[in-house]
Amino acid sequence: MVQNNYDVIIVGTGASGLYSAISLDPNLKVLLISKNELTLCNSALAQGGIAGVYKSPNDDISLHQNDTLIAGGFKNNIDTVHILVSEACKDIEHIIQLGVDFDRNPDGSLHRTLEGGHSKNRIFHHKDATGFEVVKKLLAKVQTMQNVTIMDNALLCNVKKTSTGFSTDILKDDVHKTYNCHFLILATGGIGRLYEYTTNSAIATGNGIMMAYELGADIKNLNFIQFHPTAFNNKHTRECFLISESVRGEGAYLLNCNGERFMQNYDERLELAPRDVVSHAIMLESKKTNSSDFYLDISHKDPEFVKNRFPMIYKNLLEQGYDLTKDRIPIYPCQHYLMGGINVDSFARTKINNLYAVGECSHTGVHGNNRLASNSLLEALVFSRRGASDINSKVLSAPKDFEQFEFIQPTDAIKVPHGIRTEVRHIMQKSYFVIPDKKSAVEGFERIKELKKLFAEGNFIVDNDYVEAKSLVTMAYLILKEVI
Repeated sequence: MVQNNYDVIIVGTGASGLYSAISLDPNLKVLLISKNELTLCNSALAQGGIAGVYKSPNDDISLHQNDTLIAGGFKNNIDTVHILVSEACKDIEHIIQLGVDFDRNPDGSLHRTLEGGHSKNRIFHHKDATGFEVVKKLLAKVQTMQNVTIMDNALLCNVKKTSTGFSTDILKDDVHKTYNCHFLILATGGIGRLYEYTTNSAIATGNGIMMAYELGADIKNLNFIQFHPTAFNNKHTRECFLISESVRGEGAYLLNCNGERFMQNYDERLELAPRDVVSHAIMLESKKTNSSDFYLDISHKDPEFVKNRFPMIYKNLLEQGYDLTKDRIPIYPCQHYLMGGINVDSFARTKINNLYAVGECSHTGVHGNNRLASNSLLEALVFSRRGASDINSKVLSAPKDFEQFEFIQPTDAIKVPHGIRTEVRHIMQKSYFVIPDKKSAVEGFERIKELKKLFAEGNFIVDNDYVEAKSLVTMAYLILKEVI
């Protein structure tokens, strides 16, 4: 059983999980678990870039801090915001050393773009596929590390606290196995699949938050959900292709069903207002015009510039029948990001001893009630490094042995009933979208409580369908409980 014992288990292979592994003491034995293939994560979908003040003579961390607080409605934790903006330069420099290829100006200096809510050009980017570039380079580094074992297509089904750390029940190839650790890092991403339409990948079902909740960790501000204003609106697919904030940063206009700009009626910052402001404006304009048809238009810019600056967006839209350089692109708000989550301190520590949470599943408080564009990848780096450094400082005092919890799979169990996830998504889309519907939320909460009871009393086969359905029900329960 020794081979199933690790100093640290990290659940999730997005930017925060990978950077945690890189930042841990190389003498530690680490298991890195990926729910699906290694690059299927929200981090890899991040288009815009990483915000930060790094070798920036015309910028200042106080400005970045102020922009973050304004975007977050001043509901941010000012201490963690200060850490975020102050330590950005350290991690931006580190990932450049690891090979992340940010775009540069003709003179070789790093190019910085502008996005909504920022007072300065401070977004470092790799074309319009920054997240994938970051994940690819971090993964390449981790794959060279002899102390890290990577397990893909492996599902975390359960976690139990033990006297020496944690026991985890992992399902791989339809077989349950127990893996033990002294320290557990949850880097499991967001909750996008709680909604009918989201920019998130298929794995974003809140599993890690649910596990932490059942362990007794504090879950905070789960109702702080960001709805991105410019998701491609083809009205057919659940996973909506994101049209990056940086398109508006480069001068794109938002148009209503009549082909008119309208942001001047809602905010003096026009198209560059923060995401929550723009999404609310779209919903109000929709009510005013009695139409859900909205467009993003950058056709007035040089076509070669647009194609070179946004090659992935350009290519993906062409496949859908739209030319970014010529056409108005149909857009509409959809679920994008979670600002709340597993409550942690400035070293990613939860209230459960030796349990850490990093990235989107965590609540550091840096985002307030609305995340500033391109602060997500930055948060993933800064606080996963800080969490790893805390673990490194505790290694010598960690136990030498491993207690193992015996997970017993239920007998005579049945498959979880079909349709629960679809029902939960419908409830959340109707009751808690950009402008919440209080009546629908109250009605939906009653049904969610029934489903929660079903999982508490039922005898179900523990597989992916069960874990995801239970997670979504738990997420909906915690969110609606906060808002009604």
